[in-house]
Amino acid sequence: MGLPYWLTSTAEAANTTFLQMLRRLPRLLREAWLLAWRASRRTTIAVLVLQLAAGAAAALGLISVVGVLDGLLREGPTPERVRAAVPSLLFLVAALAARGLLRSAATAAHGRLSPMVYEAAQMRLLDLTTRVDLATFDDPDWRDAMERARDRGAGAAQQLVDQGIEVLTSLIGLAAAAGVLTVLHPALLPMLVLAVLPTGWAAVRAARLGYHSDLRLIAVWRRQRMLTHLLAQRESAGEIRAFTVRRFLLTDVGRLLRAQTTEEIRVADQVVRTNVAGQALGGLATGLAYAMLFWLLWSGRMELAAGGAAAYAINIGISRLSELTFTVNRVYEQGLYFADFQGFCELSLTRAEPSLRRRAPERFEEIRLTGVSFSYPDAERPAVDDVDLTLRRGEIVALVGENGSGKSTLAAVLAGLYRPQRGTITWDGVDVTTWHPDSIRERVAVVMQEPTRWPFSARQNISIGRYDRRASLDEVQTSARAGDAHEFVMELPRRYDTLLSRHFTDGADLSGGQWQRLAVSRAFHRDAPLLICDEPTANLDARAEHDVYRRLRDLAAGRTVVLITHRMASVREADRIYVLDHGAVVEQGDHDELMAVGGLYAQLFTLQASAYQSA
Repeated sequence: MGLPYWLTSTAEAANTTFLQMLRRLPRLLREAWLLAWRASRRTTIAVLVLQLAAGAAAALGLISVVGVLDGLLREGPTPERVRAAVPSLLFLVAALAARGLLRSAATAAHGRLSPMVYEAAQMRLLDLTTRVDLATFDDPDWRDAMERARDRGAGAAQQLVDQGIEVLTSLIGLAAAAGVLTVLHPALLPMLVLAVLPTGWAAVRAARLGYHSDLRLIAVWRRQRMLTHLLAQRESAGEIRAFTVRRFLLTDVGRLLRAQTTEEIRVADQVVRTNVAGQALGGLATGLAYAMLFWLLWSGRMELAAGGAAAYAINIGISRLSELTFTVNRVYEQGLYFADFQGFCELSLTRAEPSLRRRAPERFEEIRLTGVSFSYPDAERPAVDDVDLTLRRGEIVALVGENGSGKSTLAAVLAGLYRPQRGTITWDGVDVTTWHPDSIRERVAVVMQEPTRWPFSARQNISIGRYDRRASLDEVQTSARAGDAHEFVMELPRRYDTLLSRHFTDGADLSGGQWQRLAVSRAFHRDAPLLICDEPTANLDARAEHDVYRRLRDLAAGRTVVLITHRMASVREADRIYVLDHGAVVEQGDHDELMAVGGLYAQLFTLQASAYQSA
């Protein structure tokens, strides 16, 4: 079985050598800093300049150590040696003070840049996710890419910039130490590298142990989060108590946590042993570096003052190399997830809807579909197959058929949510593909079978369809009355200002029928020339259903209503009825005409009517 999406990057990281990390490091850092540059050029420049300046100050301070030691170790009385060392000492103090100030300023700038990068990455992710056409959400490959980018990609962008700053800091310190050692004696430089190799090996091995542990635990974590979510959510709380499954679920979660704890302890022990080995070998290699230094001093190849500076430089260099090794390992891991983020962005750009300047007209007289076909990704047959359909202003048009006949998909095509692969859609003879897609959808109001339960106030839930302008409370109340929602909204704790979500303080929730009526009110408030109702009364009682259909007939004056419903009695008064079967229109006409034909519509209507008569 292939690895699921959330394991792909982890598996690649676990099987990647340290040299491969080093080769990819420059490109990964460049791409991350380009994102930072787009987030804030001024702050990015500030971080880079301040880090470089701090590194230069540290290098000057390191060089000044040679002057201090040279003054203290020269021949002569102690007061004279101290006086000789004072200028270099003052320079060292000034360099260290400058380095401290510059690093503090760099840290402050970095503190501003890091959240900016995360914000930019998140907004780009959400922008591209909402710009793709609706059919893209039915593509499993794109959804996998979206999940990878959403779960780790945006955070990885921020982490990569953060780790990139650490790499830059370590490189500057390392360059300063290496430069001093090269000047003092070139033979010390390879010893510096040798001293840090065991530590680098331990870091890479410890990280890969962690990655492999993630591979073993990912399914455990996923199931644990799933069960924890069930235990903590309001939606499942009632059934957990009704079926007394609390103890069963707690036992299952406890078993998963125990497996996780056991694995983490095992890996922690291995990591400790690896680090002990690395530190032991690193200590031995460091000893060899200092042995080389002592030999140079013993043989007279290096002055004592230079030897003291070299010892200080070796210590600084080993510290910077160790930090660099750990950071490179983290950079590469985050870079893999960042690559997922970039791949999603590139894929989404190819799926983005066209951005056209022309806009759809405010009203229309006739919408005509000619030979329209639409297929979902990887579907074996079209969901809408060669459909011809005409909508005229002021009509109520019904789409009926059995489940899976293509009614909702055809409605989505009419609403501009799906672009047909074949055929044309025209508004008063103009092809809609010449207009910006959003301008078409702005002329359409849709009532979904399962409307979105927006976590906003009741007022915003109604007016959200026209967010571009501030609606008055009177306008919102008029729409609520039209959708039969005003009475129950007035009974809420804060009336129209009540937050409709139990997840926040003072929030309230609604029944399914109340949410449905709120959705109908939202459609009325949009005041669009085309109203599409997909099972608008699915959660309503008989009286509320009758009232909604009465209001829909009133709304049809001057507008076009497309009605999708399984309740055949609701479509009797429609001006025209289209009967769909396997995506194709098989019958059309008004109720009397279709009953006289005795086809599919007559069969469905008779079956439903007989059920009511039997009752």
